Amino acid sequence: DVHFVIDGLTGDLFLSKELDYETASHFLLQVLIKDYNNNPPQNNTVFLSIDVEDQNDHSPYFQDDFIVIGIEENVPVGTLVYMFNAKDGDGSFLNSKIQYSVEMSSMPENPFLIHPSYGTLVTAFPLDREITRSVILTVSATDQTINVADRRLDSLTAKIIILDINDNSPSFVSSSLSYVMEDAEVGFLVHRINAKDPDEGRNGQVTYHIVSGNENKSFILDKITGLLSTAQLLDREVQEHYSLTVMAIDDGSPALSATQVLTIIVLDVNDERPIFLQQLYETAVHENQDPGELLIKVEAIDRDAGRNSLLQYEILPGTGYEKFRMNSDNGELVTAVSLDRETQEVFSIKGRPSRSSTALLYVTVLDENDHNPVFAKNQYHISVREDLEEGSVILDVFASDKDDGLNGEVTYLLIDDTFGAFAIDSVTGSIVTTKALDRETKSQYTFRVVASDCSTHLPRNSTVITVLIQDVNDNVPKFEQRCYRALVWEGQTPKTDIVQIFATDPDSGLNGETEYSILSGNENATFLIDSARGILATNTILNHENTSSYRETAASHRLVLLASDRGMPSLNSTATVLITVLDVNDNPPVFSSPEYHIHVKESISVHSHVTEVSATDRDVGTNAEITYAIISGNDKRYFSLDGKTGSVDLIKTLDYEDTMKFTLLIQAT
Repeated sequence: DVHFVIDGLTGDLFLSKELDYETASHFLLQVLIKDYNNNPPQNNTVFLSIDVEDQNDHSPYFQDDFIVIGIEENVPVGTLVYMFNAKDGDGSFLNSKIQYSVEMSSMPENPFLIHPSYGTLVTAFPLDREITRSVILTVSATDQTINVADRRLDSLTAKIIILDINDNSPSFVSSSLSYVMEDAEVGFLVHRINAKDPDEGRNGQVTYHIVSGNENKSFILDKITGLLSTAQLLDREVQEHYSLTVMAIDDGSPALSATQVLTIIVLDVNDERPIFLQQLYETAVHENQDPGELLIKVEAIDRDAGRNSLLQYEILPGTGYEKFRMNSDNGELVTAVSLDRETQEVFSIKGRPSRSSTALLYVTVLDENDHNPVFAKNQYHISVREDLEEGSVILDVFASDKDDGLNGEVTYLLIDDTFGAFAIDSVTGSIVTTKALDRETKSQYTFRVVASDCSTHLPRNSTVITVLIQDVNDNVPKFEQRCYRALVWEGQTPKTDIVQIFATDPDSGLNGETEYSILSGNENATFLIDSARGILATNTILNHENTSSYRETAASHRLVLLASDRGMPSLNSTATVLITVLDVNDNPPVFSSPEYHIHVKESISVHSHVTEVSATDRDVGTNAEITYAIISGNDKRYFSLDGKTGSVDLIKTLDYEDTMKFTLLIQAT
């Protein structure tokens, strides 16, 4: 298309048609210049660039005038709801730049925000369908041409529907208390349970269920309508009220529920007859008592409630009924006249107002207390083991009394000292141990038991109890000493008595018979003991030197002796005997060598030490103290001998030519 023309002579450039920026925003023209004044003519070319300025001649526009948008309630603030996209046909930036805005007239605060540049609609605060179901918005798109007055806009209407989610639990609106008469027929409507759920659709559809409290299936509940009816006959006297836990649950996913405790009070109907606490009453009265004597109080109950349970008592006509009066309100029966023992009557009690019951009442004239208790035996002899546990029954005594009632009730009492060992049950007559028995402390108890009734003028009866305590092997033989010491000379003949030990056992019979034995220390059977008498004797000839070490003054043996009783099981104890074997001078001294050979020079000086002899003695003490003497060979007195040490010294000058050898015989004593 030709948009421009040029005047060939003047060079003026003109528009040949209207320009459209949106069609062409730039033109590049090539202008040819010819100079005809020159010969030949000269040509020249220039380029002309023309930019078309945009005019705001297009309005923004939406594709639709009305849209419907759905968004779920409770979405987070800032959730994208919708992105609006308006178009503008202008070409320049500002003329085609669109800014979005939103208006809402039905609510004080707009729950949505729109981005002015991008057209994104987001939530401004949490949505709640139960408060606002839908919102009508007017969304505008305005271009941004520089001259505000020239700006163009377009708008659309957006209906935003808040979509329901199951965020509300059912809420009970019906009462939690209901009443029903106990004589209601099966199927009787008791209560309508009603719960509301503000959600819509299946989220708001509520059904009803009994969770607990209906174990006996007394009620039935329509889960759709919430109508609660009786499923069987009720009885207030069996159950006065019911506590049903009822659940209302919606049909959402996931389902939400609520519970309510429904209390159903069963109202009373006068459908129960009075019932006496006893079908047969028995009482007794002493003959010849003054009129007005209280005999008994009869009592009946009516399981109904309120006025339906109020009772009145009366005596039905019969033989002798005029001799008694009954309090119609509390059921107390008293004599109207003085009674004679031979008369007995049967009476009935009537309950009012509309229903009644009867009971029989026997009145007996009581006996006088004219008999005392009598024991079955005058004496009892029993034996018990001494290891009987505390609280064990050893004997049941019995005394009979021909009287009746309290007059015939016998009580028992111990009247002699039992040293705290026994007690008696005053009612049953059972005699029991009150502590551990010990035959070794006391082997026999004798005491009396008295039987008495409630009489204060009749004599009491008694019986004698003798208890023998049987021995139990519960004592260990006890030595008089824990350690015995004895002396014995060596060389004594076998069977020589050394010492007698003794252990006592307070038990009796075989339990107290003691036997003795050597438990340890009797190596080589050196000793023996009389098992009955406890006499310890030698069994071999004792040798002090074989028992003791060299130079000991005495030798000793340590024996452990055992004392055992003959009970079953046998008990025993031990004692120690220390036996000292005394020395006898039965060993001669013995030289360390039978001969001593000594060599000396003849030039040895006088008083020089020549040698020393030595002897030992296996005895001890003074028996082993040795003295030495020269008994031959020293006739010329060349040598001296120390009698204590055995030292031989020269006391005279030697002369080899005179005597070459000396033979001395030395005796150790």
